[in-house]
Amino acid sequence: MKHAPGPRAGDNTVLAILLCLLALLFFDLMGLVIKHLSPRYSAAELSAYRNVFGLVPSFIALYASAAWRAAGRRFAIRQWKLGLFRGLLISFAQLMFYGSLAFMPFATASTLSYASAIFACALAWPLLGERVGPLRWLAVGIGFAGVVFVIGPSSEAFGWAALMPLGAAALYATTAITARLFDDDVVTPLVNVYSAGCALVGSVILALFWGGFSPLQSWTDLAWIALMGGFGGVAVLLYVMAYRMTEQSNLAPFSYFGIPMAFVLGWAFYDEAPWGDLFPGALLIAAGGLFIVWRERRLSLSRSASQARGLATADAPLPSDKSVS
Repeated sequence: MKHAPGPRAGDNTVLAILLCLLALLFFDLMGLVIKHLSPRYSAAELSAYRNVFGLVPSFIALYASAAWRAAGRRFAIRQWKLGLFRGLLISFAQLMFYGSLAFMPFATASTLSYASAIFACALAWPLLGERVGPLRWLAVGIGFAGVVFVIGPSSEAFGWAALMPLGAAALYATTAITARLFDDDVVTPLVNVYSAGCALVGSVILALFWGGFSPLQSWTDLAWIALMGGFGGVAVLLYVMAYRMTEQSNLAPFSYFGIPMAFVLGWAFYDEAPWGDLFPGALLIAAGGLFIVWRERRLSLSRSASQARGLATADAPLPSDKSVS
């Protein structure tokens, strides 16, 4: 008898949540280093350096994948064009987000990037043909209201720079949505390798178009760049480990801990405290995203329950001749 999807054997939700929070911290530390290096190196350069290091954890995760090894360690996939396209989107998303860190308070740019969950919900209908009900559209509206508060005309964040993290959020959301278009037999680490490889090529091309690579100004800068890549690479590995330990819906709400985390780090390292920019907008962005997570979890549980009832009916024994008589 088949069973409906549910908690998997060996799940460790508590450890997965801790790893997810630690990954958020490393991503924020990477952002702090990018902001530190921004006066001397362009966003395109920093994106290229980041993607050099990003290939390492992608390949580690791939070679650690039992499903990929069992499938014969194939690198070729039917939808290779989609894999490369997603990598190109990532390179532009990095360019926008890294660029915003040079012009905006760290917490403000980070908070606007969390609108990706709102964009993902809004894009699910045109890209995947999914039905988005009125409650989720309400959540999208709440999230975008929060965005308007953060980048409103009375805010110090208002201007073209505020559109950069929003553009990054939209592109990251597109990569997340399109990941669901891959065949079921394509393992996630292989998708990440395609994305990371193309993101590296795309970011190098963007850096060359932007004026090329600047000479390293000191050995200290080289150490900072290596640290930036290390933070990002470790964060990716922690995320992969966390999402292999439990269901995505168990981790999604905790991603919004990144908003207060970014605020504290921005205040501690750069003496930034953009209260007027962030509130109440940040609360609305988080509320909209969390509502979407809650609603999708409810829908998923409802679908699982329906499948379980259907399977139970299908597996029920047919009446015998004696019972009919």
